[in-house]
Amino acid sequence: MFLSVVIPAYNEEKRLQSTLEKIYSYLKNKNFEYEIIAIDDGSADLTAMVALESRLAKENKLNLLKNEKNTGKGFSVRKGILASTGDYILFTDSDLSTPIEEFDELLLHVQAGYDIAIGSRSVEGADVRVHQPFYREIMGRAFNFFVQLFVLKGLADTQCGFKLFKAKAAKDIAKELKIDRFGFDVEMLYLAKKKNYKIKEVPVIWLDSPVSKINPILDSWRMFIDLLTIKRLHG
Repeated sequence: MFLSVVIPAYNEEKRLQSTLEKIYSYLKNKNFEYEIIAIDDGSADLTAMVALESRLAKENKLNLLKNEKNTGKGFSVRKGILASTGDYILFTDSDLSTPIEEFDELLLHVQAGYDIAIGSRSVEGADVRVHQPFYREIMGRAFNFFVQLFVLKGLADTQCGFKLFKAKAAKDIAKELKIDRFGFDVEMLYLAKKKNYKIKEVPVIWLDSPVSKINPILDSWRMFIDLLTIKRLHG
């Protein structure tokens, strides 16, 4: 198995079909073996059915994992990584705000010697074609300021949901992850730095999805608390 694509999904019945179809169309002509690992994070809608009715599932390319209750994006990504069998593991958000075609660019850097390549909306060359609402962009800049201040220097965008890992690095990190919700990206990269894995930040295309499950007040507060606990959790 060359590539595992890990997709956490919570109440994504309206977007998941399009996402899986785009991934199928992109990967079907590649000359390597791949698998899609979709994690239904306790959805209350038809997310699981949409996944199982996809062409990927019909061609035995999809493995659906289910959480009994909504446990969090971090928990789901960790579960997907540990269940994967590919030499490379790509984590992508279920809305494909970064198009799946950007995998090619990340792969170049990982095959050139990096252990991890992360998509970035904030480094030179990034192409943000559809911006987030202004308040979300302000929140993102503020969050990154605190990331740099308290946890992790040197990365401009830790939150872009498009990251490629060599399997050894991904599994080594995943088995130590403890944050279940949105702060897991920073925890993941903090552990990668601590373990001396080589990280490359890669400019990518970004088209913001108009539908967001992030609560601007509650989730921002939770992410800030997560930041303050990362070093203590892994001290």
